[in-house]
Parts: sequence; structure tokens; C-alpha cells
Amino acid sequence: MRWLGIGLIALAAALAGFYLSSMYFNEPLPASRLSAGGVRVGIERPDFRLGSSTGGFVSASDFDGDLLLLNFWATWCEPCRREMPMLMEFHEQYAAQGLKVVGIALDDVQKARNFANEYGIGYTILVGGADVMQTSHAYGNVDGVLPYSVLVDRRGIIRWQYVGEIPRAEFITLLGAYL
Repeated sequence: MRWLGIGLIALAAALAGFYLSSMYFNEPLPASRLSAGGVRVGIERPDFRLGSSTGGFVSASDFDGDLLLLNFWATWCEPCRREMPMLMEFHEQYAAQGLKVVGIALDDVQKARNFANEYGIGYTILVGGADVMQTSHAYGNVDGVLPYSVLVDRRGIIRWQYVGEIPRAEFITLLGAYL
């Protein structure tokens, strides 16, 4: 009898959590392997200031008013490498609608620059080490997995997070609600 009571309490807590999350986040978090502490959907984007692969620094506020896709990656990450041509394609296809893709590389500046040049990546590439890891963590990637993508709407609110390589069809669906 005691176990039945505990089970009912757990079920009620789960249903309450689902109800409250649906009240505050009108878009579902995409299927991912996020740990419980990593969900940032529905909050204002954290600020950052990171070095660009072309020199100088870029801040999150440089993209105020844009639909911003942040993609954390590395040249040594095979799923990242497979995903980048698709991101470049979407960057070109939806730029006129305000989409800005920003690749944030956990890598050596020269390696990231060479990779972007070799593969014709025309969107902004930011590069770093500990600062990139700190930024990735601030955006919800508490496990440090690559690739990791976050969509920030035009008001600066995080709308979805995705751990791993995004399948094309799912990316189109996730992005479509905000274009």
C-alpha cells in the first residue's frame, strides 16, 4: 500500500512538471540527450564575447534582432564536419529572412580558419578554448557534447537546443517555426 502511495505521488509530480513546462515553453524541446540541468529553452540568451577566425571579437549582442543559430563544433568532430555543409546551405537560403548562423569552434584558430576556407563556410566562425567551453555550458551544453546547436529568436530568447548532429528534416521543422 505504501508503494502505491509513493507511485501516485511520483505520477502527480511528473504530470505537474509537464503541465508547468507546457505553460512556460510553448515549443517543445527537440529530442536530445540533454541532462536535466542543461535546459535553457525559454530564457534570455547569455552574452558572450569570443574571438573570430578572421580577427577581432564578436559578442552575442552583435546579433540583436536576428534569428541566431549557434553551432558549437570542432574540426576533429566527424558529426560536426558532416553537419556544416547543411548549415552553410541554410545560412545562404534563409539569410534574407534574418537567419544568422554562427559556428563556435572549440579548436585552434588556424585549423578552424583552414577548415572554413577549404569547405567554403561563409558564416561567422568564432574560435576558442576554455572561453568556448564556458559559452557552450552557459547555453545549456552541460555535458560538453559536440556538435551542439541552439536557436535564439529575434527577441533574444532561446527557442531550442539540440545535442548531436541535426537530421535535415528535423532541422527544417525546428527552424520553420521561427522564419
